[in-house]
Amino acid sequence: MPLDAITLTALKNELSETLIGARIDRVQQSESDMLILSVRRLNFSGKLLICAGSGASRVHFTSERFENPDRPPMFCMLMRKHIEGARIAGITQPPMERLLDVELDAPDALGDFHKKHLIIELMGRYSNIVLTDAEGIIVGCLRHVGSAMKEGRMVLPGMIYRFPEQAGKTDISAVSAEKIEEMITAAGLDKTAERAVLDAFMGFSPLLSREVAFRAYGETDIRMFEAAAMDRGQALLRELLSIKETVGAGDFSPFIIRDTNGVPKDLTCIQINQYEEKLHCEKLSTFSELLDEYYTKRYKVERSRQRSTALLKHVKTLRDRSRRKLEIQKKELIKTYDRETLRECADIIMANLGRIARGASVLRAENFYAEDGGTIDIPLDPARSPQQNAAKYYKDYQKAKNANRILADQIENGEGELEYLESVIDEIERAETERDIADIRRELEYSGYIQKPKQVKKEKHAAQQPMHFISSSGYNIYVGSNNMQNDMLTLKKAFKSDIWLHTQKIHGSHTVISAGGAMPDERTITEAASIAAYFSQARESSNVPVDYTLVKYVKKPNGAKPGMVIYSTYKTIYVTPNVELVKKLRAE
Repeated sequence: MPLDAITLTALKNELSETLIGARIDRVQQSESDMLILSVRRLNFSGKLLICAGSGASRVHFTSERFENPDRPPMFCMLMRKHIEGARIAGITQPPMERLLDVELDAPDALGDFHKKHLIIELMGRYSNIVLTDAEGIIVGCLRHVGSAMKEGRMVLPGMIYRFPEQAGKTDISAVSAEKIEEMITAAGLDKTAERAVLDAFMGFSPLLSREVAFRAYGETDIRMFEAAAMDRGQALLRELLSIKETVGAGDFSPFIIRDTNGVPKDLTCIQINQYEEKLHCEKLSTFSELLDEYYTKRYKVERSRQRSTALLKHVKTLRDRSRRKLEIQKKELIKTYDRETLRECADIIMANLGRIARGASVLRAENFYAEDGGTIDIPLDPARSPQQNAAKYYKDYQKAKNANRILADQIENGEGELEYLESVIDEIERAETERDIADIRRELEYSGYIQKPKQVKKEKHAAQQPMHFISSSGYNIYVGSNNMQNDMLTLKKAFKSDIWLHTQKIHGSHTVISAGGAMPDERTITEAASIAAYFSQARESSNVPVDYTLVKYVKKPNGAKPGMVIYSTYKTIYVTPNVELVKKLRAE
């Protein structure tokens, strides 16, 4: 559900209490349609997320971490130039509009302060972030609108900013009870009560409109002629006046609607009763927590999944192809186990050359290789001489012997390749940012599984550092997010005396406790093991075995794929992955 104007009013009231008087310390643009403002005031600091993405437009404080691109976009650079160091003087919202106007006192190059306005339009696919000066001249905007978004409205730098035209609906907080009753009476009788409310009043979402109808008549699809016959629409009027009173008093509460599995399905600023037992409504502490829970966490997963879908499909195709090839090779290897029989047949033919008539198709002779004696029937090629038949058996024996050796090597390499591709799939499924996906893609290019793009100019990519955690006892813990990072962390960055951890026989990240030559306490080892289990295929499991040893006992075999190592002299600890522990110990 897009963020409706009534919920945005509640959010604006909440943000105003914290943001007014705060200073913008830093501006980031982690996604093409998302700004992160680091704000600070006395006894408070936080990250304000502003997203103008279609279907996910919102503004709220967030606790999530976001990666910055290697090069900040032009819009980010513009925002840094104009609003870093600015103080937030006020936040206003045009009546029942999905738009916030953040008034700023922003310093210029000489240190003098000037008024600017950061206008956040949260209107679905028309969402935008616009910066204007005190006179309303557009300094910059996230999306340049050169053709009319609505008739006569353009959003371009240098033009005068104008608010979007209203949709011809009524602000329920600005009209009398008589006017509301008149509008109900004038609504089309064939309309549902939900549609009548949605068409008449600004700021109502379909969810809120259905709730008004449900509270009034106990059903969400009642039509206006039915409501008129029951009580001339008085119950609907009563509920609308209740909403008007709530809006006027600012008496809102953040509610998230979940299914029976706890998955967020919708959000609202009032208690929702229409779903009865099918969905449940949970009250949260703040609207920022509500939006962070509903949008940001789910949105990050969805965006990561969208970015990684093609790559994941390609690697799974390679994995399946490798698996089929391995199965064929194993079947071929089984056939070579009976190669000694070929040599024995050749020897028996050579011992009975004088008994074989030219053109014979079978040789029945004594089997002097069998412990109990007896005879054996050996198929012959009638077109070949006895000597040629024997030579054919000797040749087939040699081929089977060579095939056994070659297939054994190929199967060993194939199993290593399959294990590597499985580890890459695990990496992709655990990737959290676009940068993680880009690093995995470069790893596959380096390993030869993806063709390197032909580039006229080679781009330099800053090496992404391993994830950093600090244990409760103060030890640094590092975790690789892909196989290349795993190699770098274990083989280059870690000291021989550091502690190395990895899930036992389960694909996952290399984890290193930087101990400075000392043995960490048991709590640190347990926390590091829990982190290692979380960043593995066993993330959703419990009682996960994690091996740990000194880095000096970890070796990389010659020719091994990225991230593939062997280790010895280890101990095993059993832990359960804990996402809250991971968040708590994550270093900024």
